[in-house]
Amino acid sequence: MPDPLLSRIATRLSTPVSGQSLALFRIALGGLLVWDCWRFIKYDRVWRYWVAPEFHFTYPGFGWVMPLPEPWIHIAWLLVGISAFCVMIGFCYRLFIVVLTVGFGYFFLLDKAEYLNHFYLVVLYLVLMCFLPAHRTLSFDAWLFPRGGSGHIPYAAVFAIRAQTEIMLIFAGLVKLTPDWLVGEPLGLWLREQAGEHPFGFLFQYDWIIIAGAWGTIVLHIVGAPLLLWRRTRLPVFLIYCVFHAANSGFFNIGIFPWLTIAATTIFFDPDWPRRFAWWLADRFGQMPPRPSIPRPAAGQPLARIVLLALGLWVVVQVAVPLRSLAFDSDVRWSGEGHRFSWRMRIYDRSAEGTFHVVADDRRWSVKPTDYLTGRQAEKMLVRPDMIHQFAGYLESVWRKAGYTDVAVYAEIEKSLNGRPGQSFVDTAVDLASAELSPFAAAPWVVPLSEPVWGVADNRASEMALGRAVGNQ
Repeated sequence: MPDPLLSRIATRLSTPVSGQSLALFRIALGGLLVWDCWRFIKYDRVWRYWVAPEFHFTYPGFGWVMPLPEPWIHIAWLLVGISAFCVMIGFCYRLFIVVLTVGFGYFFLLDKAEYLNHFYLVVLYLVLMCFLPAHRTLSFDAWLFPRGGSGHIPYAAVFAIRAQTEIMLIFAGLVKLTPDWLVGEPLGLWLREQAGEHPFGFLFQYDWIIIAGAWGTIVLHIVGAPLLLWRRTRLPVFLIYCVFHAANSGFFNIGIFPWLTIAATTIFFDPDWPRRFAWWLADRFGQMPPRPSIPRPAAGQPLARIVLLALGLWVVVQVAVPLRSLAFDSDVRWSGEGHRFSWRMRIYDRSAEGTFHVVADDRRWSVKPTDYLTGRQAEKMLVRPDMIHQFAGYLESVWRKAGYTDVAVYAEIEKSLNGRPGQSFVDTAVDLASAELSPFAAAPWVVPLSEPVWGVADNRASEMALGRAVGNQ
C-alpha cells in the first residue's frame, strides 16, 4: 500500500501549472550567459584563462579534459554564446540547452584555478534545464509549434529550480557562521578598501556598521530564504534581496552572480506571475478590459517514479555535497579543504607568497610558481592544498622528463587569512610530490591556523601598530 504522504507529494509535483515563471528564468539565464560570453571575448579571458597557461589544474577524474588548440577554443566559446542566445529566445530549445550545458561544463572543468561559485551554480541550473520543459511558452518553439495546454508544465519543473535556489541561499548563510565573519572580517577589509568610492563610504570606518552588515547577511540568508516560501513575506524578502544583490554588484566585482540570483529568486512567485504582473502594470497606465480567464488545465499525467526518484536524489546530493567539509578534521576557512561546491561565496580573504624547492639527484633548485603558472593561477594555487599538491606533482614530472630520477618537491608558503599576519601554511619538511592527499581527510602537512579569531578590531589594531612603526622609522 503506497504511503499517503508520498502519494500526496507525487500528486502535487504532477499538478499542471503555468510555465511562465520557468520561461522567464530561461530567458534571464540565457541572456546573462550571452552577456558573460561577450565580456569574456571583450577582455580576452578565453586566451588568458585557458590558452596562455602551460599547465592546468584539472579536477579529479577529469584530467582528460584539455583546452582545444587555437582557434578552436575560441570557436567553442562562441558556440556557448550562440547556444545561450538560442536558449534565451527558446529556439530549438531541446538541442541548444544540451549544447550549452556541455559547452559551458567543458570550460568549467578545464582549470580549478578558474572555479567560481556562480559558474558552478550555472552548471547546476543548466543540467536541470536539460530535463525541464522551459520552452512551452514565451519561446520561438511555442510560436512555431503551438501545442495544447496553454503552456502548462508539471509543478515538478518549478519545484526543481526552487529547491536548488533555496539550498544555495541557505548554505550561503550557514557557511558564514565562522568566528571571523561574526566579528566583521573579511567584510571590513573589502568595504574599507572602497570607502572613498561611495557616497556613504565614511560609514565603513565604524566597526559596528561592518559587524551589523555581517550579521544581517547571515539573517537574510538563513531566515529570509525560507520566508520566500511563504506568500505573505515573499515580496518584501524579494525586494530586500534585490537591494542586497544590487549593493553586492556595486561593491564587488562578482560578474553575473547578483543578477542570476535575483532572476532565480523570482521562481518563488506564483508560476503565472509574469502574466499577472503584466496586467497589473498595464492597468496602471489606463483602463484595461476585464482580464481574460485561462481555462484550468485538466489533471496532469502522474510523473514516472524514476522522475520522482531522480528529483529526490538530486535534492539529497545538493544538500550532502556542501556538508562534506565536516569530514575534514581541519578549519576549512584556513585549509580550504571542502571549500568548493559548498556555497562559500565572498567569505574569506586569503593571500599567500611562496617558493617551491626541487631536490633531485643531490641537486637543488628554487622555483617561483610564476615560472610555470600565470599570476592568476599562482595566486589561487598558493592558498589551496589540493592545488599545491597538484603543482608539486607537475614539478616532479618536469624534472623526471628532464632525466632526473630521485625527485622531491618542498614548499615554503606564508599565508594570511582575513588580514592576519602571515604564517607558515605547509610543513617545509614534507616532500609534497610523494605526500598523500585524500578527498575526505585533512592533509597532515597543512600547518594549523595559529590565530583562531580575527575581526575588524584586530585589523584596526594592526593598522594602528603599522602606522606607529612607519612613523617611528
